[in-house]
Amino acid sequence: MNAFYPSVGKIRYEGSRSDNPLSFRHYDPDAVIAGRTMREHLRFAMSYWHTMVAEGTDMFGVGTVDKHYGASDPMEQARNKARAAFELMDKLDIDFYCFHDRDIAPEADNLTETNRRLDQIADLLAELQQASGKRVLWGTANLFSHPRYRHGAGTACTADVFAFAAAQVKKALELTVRLGGAGYVFWGGREGYETLLNTNMRLELDNLARLMRMAVDYARSIGFKGDFYVEPKPKEPTKHQYDFDAATVIGFLRQYRLDKDFKLNIEANHATLAGHSFQHELRLARINGMLGSIDANQGDLLLGWDTDQFPTNIYDAAWCMYEVLKGGGFSNGGLNFDAKARRASSSLEDIFYGYIAGMDTFALGLKLADRIIQDGRLDQFITDRYASWNEGLGARIRAGQVSLAELEQIALAKGDVETGSGRQEYLETLINNLIIG
Repeated sequence: MNAFYPSVGKIRYEGSRSDNPLSFRHYDPDAVIAGRTMREHLRFAMSYWHTMVAEGTDMFGVGTVDKHYGASDPMEQARNKARAAFELMDKLDIDFYCFHDRDIAPEADNLTETNRRLDQIADLLAELQQASGKRVLWGTANLFSHPRYRHGAGTACTADVFAFAAAQVKKALELTVRLGGAGYVFWGGREGYETLLNTNMRLELDNLARLMRMAVDYARSIGFKGDFYVEPKPKEPTKHQYDFDAATVIGFLRQYRLDKDFKLNIEANHATLAGHSFQHELRLARINGMLGSIDANQGDLLLGWDTDQFPTNIYDAAWCMYEVLKGGGFSNGGLNFDAKARRASSSLEDIFYGYIAGMDTFALGLKLADRIIQDGRLDQFITDRYASWNEGLGARIRAGQVSLAELEQIALAKGDVETGSGRQEYLETLINNLIIG
């Protein structure tokens, strides 16, 4: 398998002393950490859209990378794109991929022909999966690129657009099931608004929930046993998106009684755009039992949009994997590299360097997270800090055994009260020492 990336061979683990840039220094897929191999913990996935489709286009310029894959016919490009994807995954030892429907096959002039094209490429993808053992981590529908979705898809102001979006979701679900996908994602895209002057927010939210319920019901009827995810994002392309952050999504899912069917797919770059840390969003999802999958990337804090860079921040990766380990690990989810090489990085090798950097970053993050947990001092500090809630008055409050009036009497009898230091600087030093070694 050497047709599309002839200058790159199989990427192998060579250890931290290696000076070979086309090798893994930390990702050893068979190394055992916390009772599982790195491969099992991390469940790396390739993003079809950025890796196979994105050409480096931005709002100020055309593409800088040729993604025609040696063909001029759109369907032949799609077939070559699939073959190139599996070559890349094979060379990087990545087990999963994620896709939008429009990533894998070009849209035609009508839905019937579009679906026929999707079926043709799905036949090829199924053959490639059978030969390689690669699998789909999750699928989704692109309900944001086409002009018909300028006012939203599930939240469209026109019922005909809602119907078209529903048909597209139905087909994307069928493809996901056919290709053995472990999950299906709803990303809001244009499910939001630019101004409230022309927006019926109540109707739009109700309709979005209706589409999601229809999707669950249909998917289960055709044998889908995986997880459904919502991926929070605060802005871009719309000024305000309804899936703003983890807390907003959890509230939405509970309001519409979708929380038993859906979990969250948390993305690092989306977290920072919402004004949160990556770990904050992961923690919120985890403590609510809704941490399903992760888009592994990072943004540029000096830029106010979704830059989708390959992750290289060791601290973020360590805290990400800390939350994953604390949550018991992935079940159907994994680490999808929703990341792309920079526009100026236009060689075929650049995408491999990006993936290697991201995979090594999270492999090291896994080792560091396990080190923090095994050390135990951070967990013990938190346990000690909240110890008063496990006995005496704190235990009675948690058990609902005291009233507001009784608490007033206790406070009056005690007079002033004191609390200890949060010792943030000590804890930051502790974590630095554990990470630096």
